[in-house]
Amino acid sequence: MIVSSPSPLAESDVHCWLAVGRAGACNGHAVLRALEEFGSIGSLFEAGDRELAALGFSRAAIARTRAVAWSAVRRDRDALDRIGVGIVPIGTERYPPRLAAIASPPPVLYCRGNPEVLGRPQLAIVGARAATRGGRERARAFARALAECGLVITSGLARGIDAAAHRGTLDAGAPSVAVIATGPDRIYPRSNAELAGELLETGAVITERAPGTPPLPENFPRRNRLISGLCLGVLVVEASLRSGSLITARLAADEGREVFAVPGSVDSALSRGCHALIRDGAKLVESVVDVIEELAHLGGLQGPPVPPEPAAGDGSAAGTDGCLGEPERNVLDAVGHDPVTLDRLVELTGLTPDRLSSILLSLELDGRLDALPGSRYVRAVNGRR
Repeated sequence: MIVSSPSPLAESDVHCWLAVGRAGACNGHAVLRALEEFGSIGSLFEAGDRELAALGFSRAAIARTRAVAWSAVRRDRDALDRIGVGIVPIGTERYPPRLAAIASPPPVLYCRGNPEVLGRPQLAIVGARAATRGGRERARAFARALAECGLVITSGLARGIDAAAHRGTLDAGAPSVAVIATGPDRIYPRSNAELAGELLETGAVITERAPGTPPLPENFPRRNRLISGLCLGVLVVEASLRSGSLITARLAADEGREVFAVPGSVDSALSRGCHALIRDGAKLVESVVDVIEELAHLGGLQGPPVPPEPAAGDGSAAGTDGCLGEPERNVLDAVGHDPVTLDRLVELTGLTPDRLSSILLSLELDGRLDALPGSRYVRAVNGRR
């Protein structure tokens, strides 16, 4: 069943909105102006090129609108009904107001799940796909605690930080929104299909792309404006200087949304993007309180759990070292919160490389250490110590 707003759309309007969605290149503001000018979405397809240009349609948008195949629109209608995807057109009650306010909102959203969550206060948590285990644990802990404060956590369903943020929200029993860059009938990466299914129980998976759209590289950066546009702010956890997460953060800043970043080790390439954001004015985040205090003027938010969980990793022990032997404790003491090389650990502990490697592997399997590229090691975030 097609879902758009509490007041159902006429069948002819549904097909016209699906045609707008398939055209792809239209700016939502131009579509709204066309609705005001012509009185119905169907009239957009009867208007002349000059009329559409005067309303702000680009040449590409006009050409794509003219080129829509109505047979494909009918197939879209059938496909969406089969998989339970609804549409949320701009200008209807359920279209999220924050997204409607950005420079280039999508004219129609394809929504699977609960469209009502789109209008609730949201915070995006994004970061590296190739995240460290510590980064994933940090993102998951932040997401859970922030969801418990009343925020809907939004991300892009990618591997790494995105998936961890969605998982953390599920841990809190709260809804999460996943914004994808494919058609609503595809989940990318496929390894996150199960996660997407879990999100649909209380949250939503949305996209601006028509059914059948594959994971094209050029669609992912453009997708990021939806993530930032839906949200009050964006929290970045681990990102390189060329990360797509920085695109999301900068889009958020351009739209007047809050930008938060979690700092990391100066030796890690995955900290450099966050450090660059902080230098540019992003709020440095060490705990959930840093985020909630910044958003405290917004309604519907609760205080952080008391006592607040060490979401960013404050060095407090989550367990004890009583079960460790003296060599293991000595190695763990030599490994700090900044990455340290195997050669340096040999110097610090006096152990042979073979013996040290064996202990490091044991500590890593026990969740106390993270192994990094380049034979480097660091204490695990929120791991046993």
